[in-house]
Amino acid sequence: MTSQVSSPAEQADGAEEAVVGEQRTARHPGGGGKEVRRLDRVIIRFAGDSGDGMQLTGDRFTSETASFGNDLSTLPNFPAEIRAPAGTLPGVSSFQLHFADHDILTPGDAPNVLVAMNPAALKANIADVPRGAEIIINTDEFTKRPMAKVGYETSPLEDGSLDAYSIHPVPLTTLTVEALKDFGLSRKEAERSKNMFALGLLSWMYHRPTEATEAFLRQKFAKKPEIAEANVTAFRAGWNFGETTEDFAVSYEVAPATRAFPPGTYRNISGNLALAYGLIAAGQQADLPLYLGSYPITPASDILHELSKHKNFGVRTFQAEDEIAGIGAALGAAFGGALGVTTTSGPGVALKSETIGLAVSLELPLLIVDIQRGGPSTGLPTKTEQADLLQAMYGRNGEAPVPIVAPRTPADCFDAALDAARIALTYRTPVFLLSDGYLANGSEPWRIPDVADLPDLTVKFATGPNHELADGSEVFWPYKRDERTLARPWAVPGTPGLEHRIGGIEKQDGTGNISYDPANHDLMVRTRQAKIDGIAVPDVEVDDPDEARTLVIGWGSTYGPITAAVRRLRIAGVPIAQAHLRHLNPFPRNLGEVLKRYEKVVVPEMNLGQLATLIRAKYLVDAQSYNQVNGMPFKAEQLAKVLKEATND
Repeated sequence: MTSQVSSPAEQADGAEEAVVGEQRTARHPGGGGKEVRRLDRVIIRFAGDSGDGMQLTGDRFTSETASFGNDLSTLPNFPAEIRAPAGTLPGVSSFQLHFADHDILTPGDAPNVLVAMNPAALKANIADVPRGAEIIINTDEFTKRPMAKVGYETSPLEDGSLDAYSIHPVPLTTLTVEALKDFGLSRKEAERSKNMFALGLLSWMYHRPTEATEAFLRQKFAKKPEIAEANVTAFRAGWNFGETTEDFAVSYEVAPATRAFPPGTYRNISGNLALAYGLIAAGQQADLPLYLGSYPITPASDILHELSKHKNFGVRTFQAEDEIAGIGAALGAAFGGALGVTTTSGPGVALKSETIGLAVSLELPLLIVDIQRGGPSTGLPTKTEQADLLQAMYGRNGEAPVPIVAPRTPADCFDAALDAARIALTYRTPVFLLSDGYLANGSEPWRIPDVADLPDLTVKFATGPNHELADGSEVFWPYKRDERTLARPWAVPGTPGLEHRIGGIEKQDGTGNISYDPANHDLMVRTRQAKIDGIAVPDVEVDDPDEARTLVIGWGSTYGPITAAVRRLRIAGVPIAQAHLRHLNPFPRNLGEVLKRYEKVVVPEMNLGQLATLIRAKYLVDAQSYNQVNGMPFKAEQLAKVLKEATND
């Protein structure tokens, strides 16, 4: 879904989430005589069983919101099982959406509205809901057995435990079944549409567009038109219920965020989709076929699914039998002159490590996309973490340096993919692209770039001999390097006169012949390291309007929560500087100078201090770690408290 924005950019400088709930109280009558209140932002969380369609519901509400022109940020949260135990706490699936009329950075700390489809959803999420927030409860599910399953001895609808909230009891299941009584569906079949009833109700509450959702449902169920119309009917019934019932006396307006965006055409995009588009763009800008060798793994599989749809852009995808075969095929494609890519998560990186080392030795461009998740081992497949940084940096035998690039937002995954491809193609090296589950599944508005503004990644292959021997004859040396980049030539197999041999055994500098000479090995190891150290990356930029004494520095998906926390502190009069790293190997050349300007350096990470460890080791700076490994992103309020304490020490 795209929308046009033509007003000039004007970034909000207020605290993104300093208070929860209504920000402005201007009101006017409307909506069938009901009151309409204007808000500047709202945080909604849909929660239910993993089979209740909460992700689809949240995704459709997000699409409606994107088409309306709000800024937004989302947080899908679901169990790893395909069908988790119904009615249990581990089986709860939720989708949180934060949307506003101004620039926002996170999915929000706490929901203003919780839609609880059953007792498990209520119990799993109530601790996050602030007093006074609205809770819409599907009362049909609050019977004795479902409540007992999650430990409710008495009904929370009757025992006073929810008195601090604004409760809307709605028999969603019954109302849905009643709305679909003329469709000839069984009760069980009709009940499946209750998520669409809830979506219709929330769409009415927040004046969301509805045409796109109805079109989506008809397209999704095109082969079952009766099911499509049943879902559309349930969706409309939810909207009409909100319009006519006395239980909802107020609806809300959140104006488009025209001031938050530069002019252009926007669409809502998830991190994995943006990354897939970035890879396609990289192949086009390099004029190379894009080859993905991959084995499905959560949360990276969406990239494989998306790239498989784009054969018209010269994309070839191979779903391998395992992780090792996937990267082996991608490296073989790179040897053959393609832009080779392999996608995975942390457990897959462990299996690919030997071939990554081979790619370092071969000095061929290869992108290793790691969508990080909770570990170790299988860990938390659907939860987020940043704990693969040291694995990407050092997780191979021998001295095998690899550049590392990390996007900071879902939309930034597009640019990060292009940047990683630039490095791989220019310096003939494998490159790690470290995203994570939060970025992969989360979404935000993305300004569709002009193709003319994309970087030129054109590659010059070797076409002839590149070295003259003493007798005047010319030969091809596969390891003769470019003086500026130290990259070796890329020769497509089958090019006449450029026959060459590469492999994992150490090569003689220049000729590429197998060599066990100690001095040559020392030279080759140091040269490969020098090539990575010499990669051109932009200087790190520091946001420090108040000449603060404390610097907070992050990487990857911590950007949103850190920036939101910094905004809060500055509004409260607390000076603090902020920097964020995209390039983690090599570090920006000015990073050491930046770090030494500050008395204190704080590094929030979703691991146990991996970037902080690298900073301490390289720059001898006493960086303070603040760490979280609970499978969820940081909250802005949480970080604001930690950073305020750091500035007061």
